[in-house]
Amino acid sequence: MSTKVSADVGIHTLLPRERMCASAQKLRDTYNRTPNAPLFHKTFGLWLAIDHWYETGLDRSIDLDEFFFFDPPGHHEMFELGWCEAAFSPLYKEEILEQFDDKEIVRDFAGRRVLYFKGRRHGFMPEYLDHPVHDRRTWEEDVKWRLDPHTPERYSNLDERMRLAMAEAATGKMIQQRLIGGYMYLRSLIGPESLLYFFYDQAELLHDCMRTWLALADHVIAVHQKYVTLDELYIAEDICYNSGPLIAPEMIKEFLFPYYQELVARIRARQLDCRRHLYVQIDTDGYAVPVIDLYREAIGMDVMSPFEVASGCDVVKIGGDCPWLVLSGGIDKRILARGPEAIDAHVQEILPILRRRGGYIPTCDHGVPPEVTWQNYRHYRQRCVEMGG
Repeated sequence: MSTKVSADVGIHTLLPRERMCASAQKLRDTYNRTPNAPLFHKTFGLWLAIDHWYETGLDRSIDLDEFFFFDPPGHHEMFELGWCEAAFSPLYKEEILEQFDDKEIVRDFAGRRVLYFKGRRHGFMPEYLDHPVHDRRTWEEDVKWRLDPHTPERYSNLDERMRLAMAEAATGKMIQQRLIGGYMYLRSLIGPESLLYFFYDQAELLHDCMRTWLALADHVIAVHQKYVTLDELYIAEDICYNSGPLIAPEMIKEFLFPYYQELVARIRARQLDCRRHLYVQIDTDGYAVPVIDLYREAIGMDVMSPFEVASGCDVVKIGGDCPWLVLSGGIDKRILARGPEAIDAHVQEILPILRRRGGYIPTCDHGVPPEVTWQNYRHYRQRCVEMGG
C-alpha cells in the first residue's frame, strides 16, 4: 500500500467546473438536478442482447459507445465489495457436481448449487438449487472466513487501482463505490425462500451475517478513502418484486438499516473533502415506490434505478412526486421491441418532461432482451440524443 495520498484538487477539494472533463460536467449537472440540462447518455443492460445482435448483423468491429451515442463515462467505479453475490476471498472453487443429457449441476464461485444448460453460463436465468448458509455451523465453517476484511488478496492490486481512481478524480469524474446491499447479500448466502424463514427462526444469525457485511464494507472503503473522496455509494439491493418489497418494512428497518446507517456515517466522517455531498444510490428491480421514502429517511438515498415499467414504475410520476430524487431508467424494454413508431411515442411521453425537471438519465428499465433488435435500440438511442441534447 505504497501509493501516496495526493493533495490535488478533485480529492481534497472539488475540481472547479470549468476544469472538469465534459462528461463529468454533464453527469454532475444531472446529479445536481439542473433543469433543462442536457441528458447524460449511458449504457445499461446490453449483456443479454449483444451476442444476438452480433449474430443478426451488427458489425463486431464497431465502437458500441459511438454507434449507440453514449457519452464517455462521467464517473469512475470502484468495486471489491460484491454486487449480486457476496465479496468472497477466496471464492469457492467452481466444479461440476452432476451431469445429465443437456444440463449440469455446478458449484459456483459463490458456493451455490446451480443447474445450467451444459456449456452455457450466461444469457438465461439458471436454477439455483442450494445456497451455502443453512445454519450457524455452515456459516462459521464454510462462509464467514471468506469475508475477512484483512485477506491480503483483497489489496493485491491496490496501488494500481488507487492511482487510476486518483487520476480520474483529477478530471472531475464522480468516484463511485459499488457494493452488494444487505438484502442481496443475505439472499446470495441463504437463498430467497430460506431467508424468509431465517428472519423469524435465526434472527441472530442474520445479524451476525450483517455485522460481517458491515465490517468488510467499512474496512475496504476506509482503505479507498485514504486516497480519494467518494461522490457516490451505489448499493445493489434488488429488494422489490412486481408488487412491492420482498420483505416487510419492519424487517428492512431491523435487519438492514442499522448497518447501512453505521456504514454511511463512517464514510461521511472519513471523507478527505468533508464538504463533498455523498450521493446514495439504491438499485432495485420491481415496484420500488413503496421503499423510496424508507431509504430516503433512513440513509439519505437521493438516486434510484432502474424503475421497471412492467412492475408499475412510472418515472414521470415518480419524478413529479419526488423532486429531490435523481432517477435512472424507466424506458420500457417491451416497447423497444415493438419498433420505431412505438419507441417515438414512448420517449416523447418521458424525455421532454424529465429534461425540464432535471436529474434524469434515460436507460432501459433492466437488461435489454434479445427481442429488441439492434436497429430498434439504435433508433431509441438516436431519439434520446435528439430530444436530450
